[in-house]
Amino acid sequence: MTADVPPIPILLVPDARLRQKARRVAAGDADAVRSLVPRMFRSMYEAPGIGLAAPQVGQGLRLVVIDLQPNDAPAPMVLVNPEIVAASTDEATREEGCLSLPGQYAEVTRPARVKVRYQDETGAKREVEADGLLAACLQHEIDHLDGVLFVDHLSTLKRNMILRKLAKDLKLKARE
Repeated sequence: MTADVPPIPILLVPDARLRQKARRVAAGDADAVRSLVPRMFRSMYEAPGIGLAAPQVGQGLRLVVIDLQPNDAPAPMVLVNPEIVAASTDEATREEGCLSLPGQYAEVTRPARVKVRYQDETGAKREVEADGLLAACLQHEIDHLDGVLFVDHLSTLKRNMILRKLAKDLKLKARE
């Protein structure tokens, strides 16, 4: 599906574009979305990851790709203009990481279940109700569209520890 398209470099913290709120995808963006989606999947699979938001590749559009690969089989999802329309009051905590903060992980608490309304790549309106890993992934990627990173859900102490460790790791990698 994506082998014939070039990947797009994934932005790393502290790139300021990761903190900008993405704009809604409009009808005039159809060609850009069609071109972007396979390249985003390629970048996500190569990283490897299970979700990627357009702002992570420097595109300020409300566009997300996800593939949890249940049973080790591809199950790609494209979400255009996704929004959480319902969230459970009960919460779930799970370890999260992010392709824009490589090698950094932390326990994040979020609503256990969500309902997300979005359009698919053809423009059809869709809804998905999710729990477990998919619920966490949807919330994580939609956060990216609003300039929010998973570390923003942590205490200041934990967030600063992760950001310092990432800066140190990236400095070491740059020397290699």
